[in-house]
Amino acid sequence: MIEKILPPWVASAETFGDPPGVMLFPEEEAVVARAADRRRREFTTARYCARQAMARLGLPPVPILPGEHRAPGWPDGVVGSITHCDGYRAAAVSLEALTVGIDAEPHEPLPDGVLGVVALPEEREELARLGDQVHWERLLFSAKESVYKAWFPLAGRWLGFEEAHVTLAPSGTFTARLLVPGPLVDGRELTGFDGRWLVADGLVITAIALPGV
Repeated sequence: MIEKILPPWVASAETFGDPPGVMLFPEEEAVVARAADRRRREFTTARYCARQAMARLGLPPVPILPGEHRAPGWPDGVVGSITHCDGYRAAAVSLEALTVGIDAEPHEPLPDGVLGVVALPEEREELARLGDQVHWERLLFSAKESVYKAWFPLAGRWLGFEEAHVTLAPSGTFTARLLVPGPLVDGRELTGFDGRWLVADGLVITAIALPGV
C-alpha cells in the first residue's frame, strides 16, 4: 500500500501484523531487552520491514539501532524511515534519495486537545475548509511526523510542530513550508518538502522522499 505514494527509487515493505519467529540481531535485542511487549513487537517487526526493504535494494541484513532522538541508524549510503501504529508496520529505504520520511496513523479523529498542539492557527482554518470525507486533523499530524523524519537526518536537530506550515491538498499531496532556517542542500537552504498521502484500510499514511542531487 505505501508503495503507491513513494517514488520508484524508494524501496518499501509493510505488514499488517507481527510475523512469528522474527529474530533480532544481538545489538537490537539489547535495546528492547526490558521493553514492554507492545514496544518489543513494534521494534521487532519494524526491523523486519526495514530488512525486507533493504533486500529489495540488494543490501544485506544489518542491525538497525536507534540513534539520537530514536531515529533509526542506517548503513552508510542508505537513507530511510520507519513507522508503526496499531495493526501496521512499514519501512522505506533508498540509495538515491537525500532523505525519506514516512508515517502511518489510524484514520480516526485526534484525541481531544491534540490539534491545538499540532496545528498553527492558519492550518486549523485551512482544515475547516476541506470538508469531512477525511479526518484531516489526523492527516495533518501524520504529515508533520513525516516532515520531522525527513528533516532530522539533514538538520540533526529537533523540529517542532509549530516550525513547519503544512498545506494538505485533496488530490493526495501536501506541501510543508519550513518556518525556521533549514539546512543547506547542494549549497542551497532547504525551505520545505513536498509529500503525498493515502487513506486506505483504516489508515492514514504520509510520505516524503527528497531526491538526490
